[in-house]
Amino acid sequence: MSTRRESQAPTVRGILSAQGIAALTEAGGILPATPFAHDQIQPASLDLRLGSRVYRVRTSFLPGNRAVASCIEAFALHEMDLTGGAVLETGCVFIAELQEGLALPPDVSAGANPKSSTGRIDVFTRVITDGGAAFDQVEAGYHGPLYAEISPRTFPVKVRTGSRLSQIRFRRGEVRLTDAELAALHARSPVVNSAAPSFQGGVAVSVDLSGFDGLIGYRARRHTGLVDVDAPGRHRVADFWEPIPADASRALILDPGQFYILASKEAVQVPPDHAAEMVPFDPLVGEFRVHYAGFFDPGFGHASAGGAGARAVLEVRSRDVPFLLEDGQVVGRLVYERMAQVPATLYGSGAGSNYQAQGLKLSKHFV
Repeated sequence: MSTRRESQAPTVRGILSAQGIAALTEAGGILPATPFAHDQIQPASLDLRLGSRVYRVRTSFLPGNRAVASCIEAFALHEMDLTGGAVLETGCVFIAELQEGLALPPDVSAGANPKSSTGRIDVFTRVITDGGAAFDQVEAGYHGPLYAEISPRTFPVKVRTGSRLSQIRFRRGEVRLTDAELAALHARSPVVNSAAPSFQGGVAVSVDLSGFDGLIGYRARRHTGLVDVDAPGRHRVADFWEPIPADASRALILDPGQFYILASKEAVQVPPDHAAEMVPFDPLVGEFRVHYAGFFDPGFGHASAGGAGARAVLEVRSRDVPFLLEDGQVVGRLVYERMAQVPATLYGSGAGSNYQAQGLKLSKHFV
């Protein structure tokens, strides 16, 4: 009943909740090739599933005014059937068909990101649309298929039809909070546990190198076995990761080309009527990339969903030169957006919430 009301009220601005995504699908705005899995719709996003084919291509691309299919035809080196599973090797670029297509209303746009577990295994994933001029951005009113660019950076991965590497959020209007609005929200319902948070295009997030039970993070091993993206809890930590012990320096030199899992100093909370996203703090502050997977759902770390603050796990890679990170250094910022409707189920309240009370935590694939 409530989902029908939301679908008939396009003037309600904000990020669509699970109910809104269901209503949008019912109205024909989302076109799944097969029925959704029971846990595919998240509190403020939709998981995207790989289709039956993936193409090894010789270059990444943006379609511009072309269809993605024509670009695949021009650049494909090899086609693989995903119905029985396939291994995607590191250092290669792949384009996969997705099972979800879109026929969005003119007032609904979307943005995509890797799922958290995808980012934590260093699989670089971006969603592409026909005629798209930017990755991970879907213009309001878009009608057409969706594709995923996939590039494993550290571990080879096994995927198959139905594997979920990316997620998409739908929004009506521009609903990102200004710094003043974010400060007011923080005064009512703290978004981080900092006594004096910095609001500069979002709330600043810093790295914690003081240690979590004697560790400051993990460094990915080279030349490992493959990670099956659909096999949580079946990979040994020691086979894929080197723990990094804490020491008195509270610092870490990032080696070029290496991948690290670190954690934020701030404990994050996302109120039920908001959603958040991690974005780069400033490309001029250092030669590194932080946090591939940027979505934080309503209820993440929040008391209303059984949380008491949760650290933001930071997926960190240095670019071309060694780079010194120090404890408390700002590495990203969290921007908050209003929800069009509070989700019926918050992050952390359902069985599929893997990172609600996290500190320093690897992806769900590792034990």
